[in-house]
Amino acid sequence: MTTAKEIFEDKIANRLKANPDVAEKINATYQFDLTGDDGGKWAIDLTKKENHVSEGTIENPKVTITMTAKDFVDLAEKRLNGQMAFMQGKLKLKGDMSLALKLQQIFG
Repeated sequence: MTTAKEIFEDKIANRLKANPDVAEKINATYQFDLTGDDGGKWAIDLTKKENHVSEGTIENPKVTITMTAKDFVDLAEKRLNGQMAFMQGKLKLKGDMSLALKLQQIFG
C-alpha cells in the first residue's frame, strides 16, 4: 500500500519538478497534518524555486489541511473526492479555501 510519505516525496515532488510553472502559478504554502498510522507533518512551499516538499512544519502556511494519512492517500489516488471528504468532516481546512482547491493541479 502506498504511504503518505511516498506520495509527498515521490509523486508530488516529481510532479512539481516536471511542471515548475504549476508552483510558480500557485505561489503559496501548504501545511499537511496527517494523523493515524503513517501520519506526520508535511509542507509544500510553492514560493520557492525548487525543493517544494519537506517533512515537518512551515511557518504561517496559507492553508493547513488536517486529515488521516489513510484518507490523504485515498484522496491522492483518487479514491476519495476532496469536496466530499470536506463535507463529511474527513478533511479539515484552515486558511484560504481557493488555494486549497488549487491543490488539484499538484495531485494531477
